[in-house]
Amino acid sequence: MSPALDSRPCSQPFMKLFLGFNGESSDDAAAFRGGFVAIGNFDGVHLGHQSMIAMLVQRARAANVPAVVLTFEPHPIKLLRPEHTPPSLSTLERKTELLGECGVDCVIAYATDLDLLELSPRAFFESIVRHELDARGLVEGPNFFFGHNRAGSVDTLRDLCQSAGLSLDVVPTISVGDRMVSSSAIRSLISDGKISEAVELLGHAYQVRGTVVPGVGRGQTLGFPTANLCDIETLRPPDGVYAAATIVDGQRFPAAINVGTNPTFGDTTPKLEVHLIGFSGDLYGKPLHVDFLARLRDTQSFPNADALKQQLQLDIKTVQQIAQTNG
Repeated sequence: MSPALDSRPCSQPFMKLFLGFNGESSDDAAAFRGGFVAIGNFDGVHLGHQSMIAMLVQRARAANVPAVVLTFEPHPIKLLRPEHTPPSLSTLERKTELLGECGVDCVIAYATDLDLLELSPRAFFESIVRHELDARGLVEGPNFFFGHNRAGSVDTLRDLCQSAGLSLDVVPTISVGDRMVSSSAIRSLISDGKISEAVELLGHAYQVRGTVVPGVGRGQTLGFPTANLCDIETLRPPDGVYAAATIVDGQRFPAAINVGTNPTFGDTTPKLEVHLIGFSGDLYGKPLHVDFLARLRDTQSFPNADALKQQLQLDIKTVQQIAQTNG
C-alpha cells in the first residue's frame, strides 16, 4: 500500500469532542453511548489508525449507531514513566480534526489518572467499555494492550467481548514498502529529518502548530520575512531547511521553514522560522499551523548575506514545486 503524498484520511467533518464522558455527562454526551468504539492513543492518526477507523465507521454505519474513539489525555506513560514519554506527533486538537475527517462521530479524551491505571483489564472493560460507553462492539489493532501494567491483550479483550455479547474486529497492521506503519516508526523518521518518508506513513502532511512571536527582523532585512513559532507541543524536526505549506485566512501558501540556528550571522539560538511565499500581513500573536512536506537541506553557514540570499531564492523555487505537487 503506497498512498499519494497529498492523500487525506477521509472527508466527513469532525462532530463532537468530550473531555471525559461520564461524570458530567449531558443528554448530548449520552447520545453517543451504545456505539462502536475504538480505544487507543491514535498519535498522528497514521495509515494504520485510518484503517482501523474505516472499519469502525463501517460497523457503526451498518448498525446505525455512533462511531466513537476513546483516547487518553495525557498519555498514560506520562504518569507512569514521565522520563520515557515520547514526543507527540499531534496535539489533541489536530488528532480530533483528523479523526473527524475519517468519519468519527465522537472523540472522548478520557482523563488519565492513577485510579484509571490501576484498573485490571476486566475492571476496565466493565467500568469503561460496558458501563460508561455501553459499547455495541469494538475495533482494535493487534497490538492493543489495556488494564494495569498492560496486562490485557487482544486475546483478553476477545474473551471479555465474547462473554459480554459484544463484537470485536481486530484490524491488521499496515506496511508501506518494507516499513510497518506505527507512531514510533514515524517519530524515528521525523527525528532523522526523513519527512517525505514520514508523510508516506502518515497519509497526510506532518503538521506543527505554534504561536507567532516577534524575531530579530533579519529575514525582513534580507527580503525574506519570517514568522517565528513558539509554544510548539509536538515533535520538532531536526535542524535544517524544509518545504511546507500553510493556510492563512482560507488561502494556501507554500512555506520555506528553517529549523535551528542562523550560523551565517553567528546566531546560536534555535528557532523555527517560517517564510510564507507570497504572503503579506501581520501574524504576530496568531496561531499558525504548518504542514511539513519534505526536507531540502542541512543548515549551513554562508560567507555573506548575498550568498545566503542566493541560496534562499533557490530554496523557494524548490518549495514552490513541492507544494504545488502536494496541493
